[in-house]
Amino acid sequence: MSRDPLVVGNVVGDVLDPFHKTASLRVIYNNKEVTNGCELKPSMVMHEPIIDIGGNESRALYTIVMVDPDSPSPSNPTKREYLHWMVTDIPGSKDASFGNEVVSYENPQPTAGIHRFVFVLFKQTVRQTVYAPGWRQNFSSRDFSAYYNFGPPVAAVFFNCQRENGCGGRRYRPGSG
Repeated sequence: MSRDPLVVGNVVGDVLDPFHKTASLRVIYNNKEVTNGCELKPSMVMHEPIIDIGGNESRALYTIVMVDPDSPSPSNPTKREYLHWMVTDIPGSKDASFGNEVVSYENPQPTAGIHRFVFVLFKQTVRQTVYAPGWRQNFSSRDFSAYYNFGPPVAAVFFNCQRENGCGGRRYRPGSG
């Protein structure tokens, strides 16, 4: 039985096929490093994170995508995968600010349920023009990788996020009854 958090969290399956991690990926929001399955509130992820790539190839180039496989809701993910961010041509041993932002960062704002937000890192074989898809919904990390011949991911990490005030349901408000 696998204890890989990407498998336990169904990221492998819903978003990715099984892969072997060959690079390190650190995603940092407001000095807090994302660990697989951690919970971050929308107010913590308003602005794009710092992406730190560590690998043994400083001359390599990488592409990162951030997707929400639970859009618009985990029980009915009809927009799976919703693309929140894409940066290409990131030099190894640099952060994403050195790359080419192809799709601008859209901060997570889930309205129903707990959503997984997945960062997928691909190693590029060459510097190439990557075109932004015409829409953000129904993006496919698998198809994207196949189209640009990236091969399997080299790293991935995800966090959970839900509405700022928690888990829904009705709340009593003074004067509302």
